[in-house]
Amino acid sequence: MPRLTETLARRAVERSVAERQSEYVEEMQRIVEATYELIERTGSLDPTLRDILAHAGLSTQGFYRYFRSKDELMLVLLDDGRRRLVDYLNHRMEAASTPPAKVRAWIEGVLAQASHPDAAARTRPFVANEDRLAEMFPEEQQVSVDLLVSLLADALGAADPPRRKSDVRRDAESVYRLVFATLRSHLIQGTRPSASTIDHVVRFGLRGAGVDEEGT
Repeated sequence: MPRLTETLARRAVERSVAERQSEYVEEMQRIVEATYELIERTGSLDPTLRDILAHAGLSTQGFYRYFRSKDELMLVLLDDGRRRLVDYLNHRMEAASTPPAKVRAWIEGVLAQASHPDAAARTRPFVANEDRLAEMFPEEQQVSVDLLVSLLADALGAADPPRRKSDVRRDAESVYRLVFATLRSHLIQGTRPSASTIDHVVRFGLRGAGVDEEGT
């Protein structure tokens, strides 16, 4: 049985480590949010490290405690943005009761990124620079695409009539390209898709994928 002084010392160390970890998580989140805010404000994916640190209120030493380079920070932003969008789409799709309705929820959720000013400001630089991001981080960018396509493929695969998985995947990829091309156009032009435009994209996507619209 450890002596009382050893037990108290261990508890003190554990408490100190926990407090330090919490502080590090908070600092890292400040860097991420500061970078997001600068990207939104400038529309550029290239805020300087000096500007990021000034906005976050941290030192260069603080930055390199968490990231080896600014490229690594960009990877964190890509992963964070992907998770936020996937979680958002999942939430919308779970509320839909039929496969066609889930497809509609996915399409409407993606295009909502151009309908809300805050979401548009945060999303625009990433969508506008999609080709550049794919060149800089091909594997990470493909992971993002695969996650989004898989969500859509699951909904299409559950719709009638049953089809081969390879056909469903191709259909999901085609709908993905249609919807994200529409999103990109509106974000770059600074416009919002109208309700009739969104409905047209939904119906076009469903018909192209061979899904009965009656369930929507």
